[in-house]
Amino acid sequence: MTRLTDDYLWWRDGVIYQIYPRSFQDSNGDGIGDLNGITARLDYLAGLGVDALWLSPIYPSPMFDFGYDVSDYEAIDPVFGTLADFDRLLAEAHARGLRVILDLVLNHTSHLHPWFVESRSSRDNPKRDWYLWRDPVAPRSGAYAPHSGAGSPPNNWESVFGGRAWEYDPATGQYYYHQFLKEQPDLNWRNPAVRARVYQVMRFWLDRGVDGFRLDVLHAYFKDDQFRDNPPAIGLRGWDRQQHLYDLDRPEMADVLREIRGVLDAYPERMAVGEVADFGMAVRYVGPHKMHLAFNFDFLRQPWLPRAFQQAVQRYEAALPAGAWPCYVLGNHDVDRFPTRFGGGPYADARTKVAAALLLTLRGTPFVYYGEELGLPNTRIPRDEIQDPPGRRYWPIYGGRDPERTPMPWDGGPNAGFTTGQPWLRLNADYARRNVAAQDADPASVLNFYRRLLRLRRESPALRRGTFRALARRPVEALAYLREAPGQTVLVALNFFGWENTLKLDSPLPAGAWRVRLSTVPGDQARVRGNRVTLAPFEATLLELEPNSP
Repeated sequence: MTRLTDDYLWWRDGVIYQIYPRSFQDSNGDGIGDLNGITARLDYLAGLGVDALWLSPIYPSPMFDFGYDVSDYEAIDPVFGTLADFDRLLAEAHARGLRVILDLVLNHTSHLHPWFVESRSSRDNPKRDWYLWRDPVAPRSGAYAPHSGAGSPPNNWESVFGGRAWEYDPATGQYYYHQFLKEQPDLNWRNPAVRARVYQVMRFWLDRGVDGFRLDVLHAYFKDDQFRDNPPAIGLRGWDRQQHLYDLDRPEMADVLREIRGVLDAYPERMAVGEVADFGMAVRYVGPHKMHLAFNFDFLRQPWLPRAFQQAVQRYEAALPAGAWPCYVLGNHDVDRFPTRFGGGPYADARTKVAAALLLTLRGTPFVYYGEELGLPNTRIPRDEIQDPPGRRYWPIYGGRDPERTPMPWDGGPNAGFTTGQPWLRLNADYARRNVAAQDADPASVLNFYRRLLRLRRESPALRRGTFRALARRPVEALAYLREAPGQTVLVALNFFGWENTLKLDSPLPAGAWRVRLSTVPGDQARVRGNRVTLAPFEATLLELEPNSP
């Protein structure tokens, strides 16, 4: 394969690995993962072949939402370690060529953050306008009123985690807005002082050497300045029973995207990836003077069908504005793990390899969630062990996010090598065989397939930067596409099902000899005949057109 080019850019050409710190590696026996645990596993991550680590929040927090309720943006929660531990992690990661991305939660803070403590202390406090405070309105028929004489909330907005998004504060006689828990009050991004202060937070970490940020619920920073009611929608939960016209994705975001990009552009090779709610935002929030990347969650919603994935890719490619770069994700800390989502069962590992080959060979930046390289499934969490707030509130309709946040299984020993104490969540039931040590020793494992695939991607200009061309208009059981760059053409062919499949392409492939570079099927047999590609059951294969072949 061709060697790396001089213009290799880590966030564009590399692969980003998400770590949920509570669940990655515990170093002190308290059952919760920490920074020193991550540092101890950096050689594993470098050997896996990823380019960057995204850490879910590690700031001080009362942990009502497990770190997404920040009480100090410029420190480390003691459960994870110290600033010195973080500096050591950063230095050790950089020494191995790994970049570090921090999760910044800037839509809201903890109710215990000093800013909010000041804000709620009185109506005339200088930080009162740092959050969204509103007077009660006259009681409406059937409207919720939490307190005698309090009136009704300012509008009908709902919380993502259930109930009204307004909390009455008897001490000052007003409501404050919280899109998530009442312990997570939303910042007022219309206040220039708030924006200046959060940009100062960014510079604090950038000056420390952090390489970028994942911006939590970026699309929610602004709310309607008139606080109009959201219109109704059909859904099971309160949040889903509204069209979110006025509490998400407001026009003022355009200026803030430019401001954030300006902060980052003052530092070389820094980046930001935005969490946004839907496909439209994923293409509108990214590009020059905007986010470097914005998550497109379309793959999280697709059935296990080749046509569905191909249509999602083609739609994305067609919609991205000039100068924008795509990114793809199959899982994260908020959704079911994809081996479970795509059916589980005895063929889960075979499907996982096909999904991995899809994710890591498309044009764009792939994000890998910890444990995906093991084919880690969801872990069933009994009701009395559920810790996630929406899981406790909505059980049994919704079991929460704990099943995809369970500890990383490192070996088949006690507590899977994750901790010497009691794990904060139970381990995957099959950890005795589904763990890093066991898969490391098995050449045919999911883990070793990821390693080979990541190495191939890193060495291949076509896979990193090449164009994408689908080869069949209506794929039914298998998927095939070309990644093409000057001097290199790679064919990716994926059989989604457990029987042999011959995929008829709409036109013949480029003439020449095709050499198998990686396959889930042993051997180097010919698989290409004119405009047909034959694949074994659940085969994922990558072939390269031999240079100068006739």
